[in-house]
Amino acid sequence: MLESLAVLLLCQLLGELFVLYLELPVPGPVVGMIILFIGLMIRGNIPDELSITANGLLEQLSLLFVPAGVGVLTHLTLLGEHWLPLSASLIVSTLLTLAITGLLMQHLAKEEK
Repeated sequence: MLESLAVLLLCQLLGELFVLYLELPVPGPVVGMIILFIGLMIRGNIPDELSITANGLLEQLSLLFVPAGVGVLTHLTLLGEHWLPLSASLIVSTLLTLAITGLLMQHLAKEEK
């Protein structure tokens, strides 16, 4: 399990280094996940131990939302002052995401036939 955790952290570290040195506008952990994905594609399967470790981490994922919730409560007055632009951006981004996802799914469904 320790080796699998080391692999996950190494991929994240490599992602952070790529972002730092190439000045990419993407979070390092996202690049790390891409590196992990490419490594697993080359390998052809997911090792059982890595799967167990990743699933264990995913089970605890909800704990990562606690700091965000505390941050929201800390800045509640600021959020109240800017509720209109925040609400508008949430609605527009949600609708845009739904539209793009729907169009992409239609495009992919046509290619599959």
